[in-house]
Amino acid sequence: MRLTLYTDYSLRVLLYLAHKENELVTITELADFYNISRNHLVKVVHNLGLNGYIETNRGRGGGIRLARPAKDMQIGEIVRTTEPDFDLLECFNEETDRCVVSKSCSLKGVIHEAQANFLSVLDKYTLADMALKKKPEGSFRSIPIRQKN
Repeated sequence: MRLTLYTDYSLRVLLYLAHKENELVTITELADFYNISRNHLVKVVHNLGLNGYIETNRGRGGGIRLARPAKDMQIGEIVRTTEPDFDLLECFNEETDRCVVSKSCSLKGVIHEAQANFLSVLDKYTLADMALKKKPEGSFRSIPIRQKN
C-alpha cells in the first residue's frame, strides 16, 4: 500500500505544527522547512482547516496552528481523512469492478484484512506520539514512541 503525496504533506504539516505547539506558523515557513512547493501546501492547509485539524488566521501576523491537542489526533484518522480512497484492488469499488471472478475471489478478503490491520496499527498512535522535538543544534529527532493502551 502506498499513501498519496497529499497525505504525506498533510502529516508533515501536522507534525510541524505539533512541534510548534500553539505558535502560529506560515505556509512559507513550512514550504521552506520541508522544501515543498508553497502552492502544494496551500491546498493541503486549506483542506486540513476544513477537516478541523488546524486553525487558520489570515492577514498580517496570521498563520496556522493545530485546532486541537496533538494527543487527540490519531494518525489513522488523519490518513483516512486525507486519502481519496482505499481501493487497493479494482474489486474494492463496486462501480468500477469489472473482474469476472470478483464474487468468488478469496484474495479480496485477504487484502481487506491486511488493509484493516494497517489502519489498526496507525490508530494506535497519535500526532503527539509522532511529534518531532528540536535538538539544540537545530536538527530534528523523533521522540520515543509509546503505544496507547
